[in-house]
Amino acid sequence: MLREEPATYANQTWWLKSRHLRKEKRIDIYLPPQFVATETYPLLLMNDGQDAEALQLKATLHALMSHRQVPPFVLAAVHADQDRLREYGTAGIPDYANRGNQADAYSCFVLYELLPALRQQYRLAAEPTHNAVAGFSLGGLAAFDLAWNHPQVFGRVGVFSGSFWWRRHSDNDELANTDRIMHGIVRGSAKKEGLRFWFEAGTHDETADRNHNGIIDAIEDTLDLIAELAMKGYDVQRDIRYVEVQNGQHNQQTWGQVLPDFLRWLYKLNA
Repeated sequence: MLREEPATYANQTWWLKSRHLRKEKRIDIYLPPQFVATETYPLLLMNDGQDAEALQLKATLHALMSHRQVPPFVLAAVHADQDRLREYGTAGIPDYANRGNQADAYSCFVLYELLPALRQQYRLAAEPTHNAVAGFSLGGLAAFDLAWNHPQVFGRVGVFSGSFWWRRHSDNDELANTDRIMHGIVRGSAKKEGLRFWFEAGTHDETADRNHNGIIDAIEDTLDLIAELAMKGYDVQRDIRYVEVQNGQHNQQTWGQVLPDFLRWLYKLNA
């Protein structure tokens, strides 16, 4: 059942009751200026929608659309709550501390409850090339997991400071390179044709450097995942964009600053 609150400027707030998560989830819907109900729009699904204000999301969308740097599109920002560490992660594979044990249920919520509700309400493009998912930190890992497992739905993914350190068995740094869940999933999968990737990491995302090679783990984990994708046959120039933010930190301010780059890449790619 969908419960909709009164619209505010440029967005609507939904409360969508989820059978898979057994609760209501808040979703903020951002519609383009001069939205026309009979027209078809691309969709961007964004995790951690509760951070929209800190990301200056509305201001960014307004600036990019005003200068015609992106086409009109619908953005659905899903709020995370006290269950964030359970719902975000890799579907069906919790980490060593059992975090992400509801990631499969979250994926089912997105695929079988949220997307049908959005498509019932709005005319959205069906092709995966016009459907993107993005997220920040652990929400970025969840976004990548959704796109990788469902390329027939999401053809584009944006990951801001992704938690690619996520491990299956141990927090022992000596085992990290052989224990990272998403790297293993990609390594053991076939190439997902048509999927395109945007990654960001900041040089001050963290200070940890588990193998003492002078590269912080947040950057190394991202670059190692990109290397896994390249080994699958993805073209690092055509299929992947990596943005390393000098002095960028693990926070909404940095992610908000680089958000325009992601959106320009996303819709230039789709043009």
